[in-house]
Amino acid sequence: MLVLIKNISIEAGEFRVRLRSRSEHRVAVRSRQKPPVFAELVMARGLVFLYSDEVQIGPETVMTTLYTAKKYAVPALEAHCVDFLTKHLRADNAFMLLTQARLFDEPQLASLCLDTIDKSTMDAISAEGFTDIDIDTLCAVLERDTLSIRESRLFGAVVRWAEAECQRQQLPVTFGNKQKVLGRALSLIRFPLMTIEEFAAGPAQSGILSDREVVNLFLHFTVNPKPKVDYIDRPRCCLRGKECSINRFQQVESRWGYSGTSDRIRFTVNRRISIVGFGLYGSIHGPTDYQVNIQIIDYEKNQTLGQNDTGFSCDGTASTFRVMFKEPIEILPTVCYTACATLKGPDSHYGTKGLKKVIHESPTASKTCFVFYSSPGNNNGTSIEDGQIPEIIFYT
Repeated sequence: MLVLIKNISIEAGEFRVRLRSRSEHRVAVRSRQKPPVFAELVMARGLVFLYSDEVQIGPETVMTTLYTAKKYAVPALEAHCVDFLTKHLRADNAFMLLTQARLFDEPQLASLCLDTIDKSTMDAISAEGFTDIDIDTLCAVLERDTLSIRESRLFGAVVRWAEAECQRQQLPVTFGNKQKVLGRALSLIRFPLMTIEEFAAGPAQSGILSDREVVNLFLHFTVNPKPKVDYIDRPRCCLRGKECSINRFQQVESRWGYSGTSDRIRFTVNRRISIVGFGLYGSIHGPTDYQVNIQIIDYEKNQTLGQNDTGFSCDGTASTFRVMFKEPIEILPTVCYTACATLKGPDSHYGTKGLKKVIHESPTASKTCFVFYSSPGNNNGTSIEDGQIPEIIFYT
């Protein structure tokens, strides 16, 4: 017992030292804990738990109690602390708890925080705790494909974080310093997912991007073939699970021409899914760049649900090449939709021996059944049996 009491004093000193680092001190401030002078009391409560299994945890003591439990390898007390934090997890404290979960190496709690941020991204980044997170936590969030927020709003939140970080580092809040403190986080913003209007109103005038980057991104939005940009263009799907795809053709042939008419095919599905893109055939003449507009249209309402003016590069093989929407498009069961692709480029491969019904089976989900129908009107020749738009890329 005397040894444990002596260790309490030593432990209190160690905890103070840990909190002296910038990121860990901010953890204590954000959770509104009392200063480390109360560490002795918290650790004494840890001893009470060891001898009586009585748990005394509150908002002001939970993190120091968790630290003590981990230090002395008391998994039952640690589990009580994590359970307390999990029960109090909300969108407005998710970033604060995420930083603490990463600091104390609690992957289960960190995963729950990230799930909460995914589902309520706008509420989470609007909370006070967002601007207090460290750069590693910021990058971990920006790397995610599942954030439910417009990229332009996410960029605005990242700028707010950079301004707060400049103040923490006692740097003037200038364009250059904001760029400096962001470091690699800036490369994780998916500028190509913005509309040209969103980019022009925000990032282009922010001063954080170089003139060359601004020009290249404007060219990316407006010309084809598009210049290479050093930013991710993969949609943030706001979805769980694994990406899936189906191909409606059994064979590939050569020479499908384009004259400005859209290739179209209608389809229905048996369950709710989200379509994120198409796989299209490319040139029969070797490596080539195509300009393309892709759309999904509600057939009955004649309403365009999503579209993207973009381009893709092919290598001359009979493979399909991914062309993605900027945001996932929700597809409802039994509703008829039209998949549309308008290509500009040389003759391409095309699919034959088409299937009217294609079923995708997943070991973790029920079957997804696509039924295809020829679209009335001029479809550049695409039908159930032959043509373009061989592949649909989706999440269930």
